[in-house]
Amino acid sequence: MPDALPPEFTPTEFTPRDFTHFDLTALPAAACYKLVTGVVVPRPIAWVSTLGEGGHVNLAPYSFFGLMGSDPPVVAFAPGDRADGVPKDTALNIGSGGEFTVNLVSAELAATMNATATDFPHGMGEAHTLKVPLADGVKVSVPRVAASPAALECREVQTIQIGRTRIILGVVLGVSLRSDAVQDAGRHHVDTGALDLIGRMGGRGSYALTRETFVLDRVSYSEWENQKA
Repeated sequence: MPDALPPEFTPTEFTPRDFTHFDLTALPAAACYKLVTGVVVPRPIAWVSTLGEGGHVNLAPYSFFGLMGSDPPVVAFAPGDRADGVPKDTALNIGSGGEFTVNLVSAELAATMNATATDFPHGMGEAHTLKVPLADGVKVSVPRVAASPAALECREVQTIQIGRTRIILGVVLGVSLRSDAVQDAGRHHVDTGALDLIGRMGGRGSYALTRETFVLDRVSYSEWENQKA
């Protein structure tokens, strides 16, 4: 349920304010990172599990992540490179196996998720090292985080490289939801609030909760015409 309701729509009177423009084509990558991550918020977190060589489970969080469509359902996330320029294990594992699972992060899992962001050596499975309980996948061979309230089982469809930015697109084959977050299984209604997910904000280590929400019903053109009359 929403915690607050916004006021009724009224035309906004624009008050001129000072603006500072940054030319991202002329700035170093570190400066661009600070600017875009400071304004594109909150960003959902893809806690991605993959299978590495020998069957170890790699588990790493990425906040460059989003849902790109629903027919078919497609997600995109951007795993970068290590400091030495070698792709992170997540990208290497998906490149060789094609399967991955996006585990969504609830508030109670925040500290565990953050621990998996540690720069462990190549091939060192975070799930085993940090003793993160796992559950078998259904549509993919990659396990999910057992305590995650929602997990998206995915198969890579394309990886796009733009400069040093790598974007992995995956089609979602199945969703595992904690049952208390399923309002009506027959009508496929989800109690999003029950998931208690978190998102990344600007600044190092800054996160947001999703508990405070409000509702705005979309206005049809005919309704807008009636309101205007």
